[in-house]
Amino acid sequence: MKKFSLKESVVMLIILLVILAGGVQQGLSPETPVLTVIALLILVAKIHGATWEKIHNGIKDGISTALIPIFIFILIGVLIAVWIKAGIIPALMVVGFKLISIKFFVPSVFLVCALVGVSIGSAFTTISTIGIALFGMGITMNINPALVAGAILSGAIFGDKTSPLSDSTNLASAIAGTDLFAHIKNLMWTTIPAFLVSLLVFVLIGRGKTAPDFTKIETTVKVLESHFSISWLAALPVVLMFVCAWFKIPAIPTLFINIFVSTGIIFLHQPHVALTELATLMEQGFVSQTHNKAVDALLTRGGIANMMGTVSLIVTTLALGGLLMELGIIQTAMEPLIKRLKKPGNLVLATILSGIGVNLFVGEQYLSVILPGRAFKDAFGRVKLAPLALGRVLEDGGSVINYLIPWGVAGSFAASTLGVPVLEFLPFVIFAWMSPILSVLSGFTGIGLKMQK
Repeated sequence: MKKFSLKESVVMLIILLVILAGGVQQGLSPETPVLTVIALLILVAKIHGATWEKIHNGIKDGISTALIPIFIFILIGVLIAVWIKAGIIPALMVVGFKLISIKFFVPSVFLVCALVGVSIGSAFTTISTIGIALFGMGITMNINPALVAGAILSGAIFGDKTSPLSDSTNLASAIAGTDLFAHIKNLMWTTIPAFLVSLLVFVLIGRGKTAPDFTKIETTVKVLESHFSISWLAALPVVLMFVCAWFKIPAIPTLFINIFVSTGIIFLHQPHVALTELATLMEQGFVSQTHNKAVDALLTRGGIANMMGTVSLIVTTLALGGLLMELGIIQTAMEPLIKRLKKPGNLVLATILSGIGVNLFVGEQYLSVILPGRAFKDAFGRVKLAPLALGRVLEDGGSVINYLIPWGVAGSFAASTLGVPVLEFLPFVIFAWMSPILSVLSGFTGIGLKMQK
């Protein structure tokens, strides 16, 4: 196969990005432009002499990186359905209406999700459990859904980024070759300012001009209490989630345990529920039938089938990423840039942009850490920057950005789970915006930038 030149690689990446962004901007489902791009890429690869085996290997290798996340998404679909059926999410909403300040609801959402995220180390789990309950409360209060989603995501991303239990945080530390807790400590130079800026913004814009409809809130609480079993048992799966995190139990067994316990709660409340009904619940999701349109819209969700849209997008996106890597297009485009970087600020900026670029072209948050990490590691050494500096930059420009990409794994998952398109909540995910900006400022000012001893 004839190798892609630098010019060809850059032109291809620009064309692919225009098709992807243009398709989403036109309101198309992301899968359609992604499949279009894959078809174009295969055509160009064949013109360059690529064998079908090479093309198939690229697709296969790309998809294989997400087999575990895909299985986790399927389990999360089941978990959402059984949590609603067992009254856990409705109970969280009822308790939340009584405890959380309505005046400071949006910043409260951000803080609660940040706390939960740090405790369990998973933004996906935070979004799909506590996040759904808080989102339902926000909708009931007539707060902009995109704003509530932005606060949920900002808090969840902060928690995921700073938790020693987080897969992405452990990955960035491992790629950079640093101690995990030293890595987390060094993250604080950009993470704490991003957290404070996010909190301030949510306090300022969260008040809004529309007063909460207390009649609607009271009606919602009554509907929830009359149609769902609201009891102290609802706290058990939530506590169990923290216990599993404390004992460092991986995501898959944690989800299975929680699903099993939540199903047990369903049997306690409804002893005569049929196994076929439970099976349908897990497969198709929960269908709310309270005859209150607002509540039914909020609580009709979950199930394996409803996760398949996200799964199909992940599979097609990663197939694209695998092809780009197998054909060497991304590597060829990055090589000349890496060789010319001799100043810390420029190197940090280039690494951040590379992480963002991988998110745009590949759509996978792990690869947005792995690829720039491997590519720029030697360059960081040449300019005397410590591995801790690389680890922080990889997180600031890699994993957190994936939530802002409509065809990204994290972005598509959040949009599907909360029911808000990525382009709508994107401006309000303040924490994800501030992290790379503060990282670039640190690179050029030297503040908090670790140098080799």
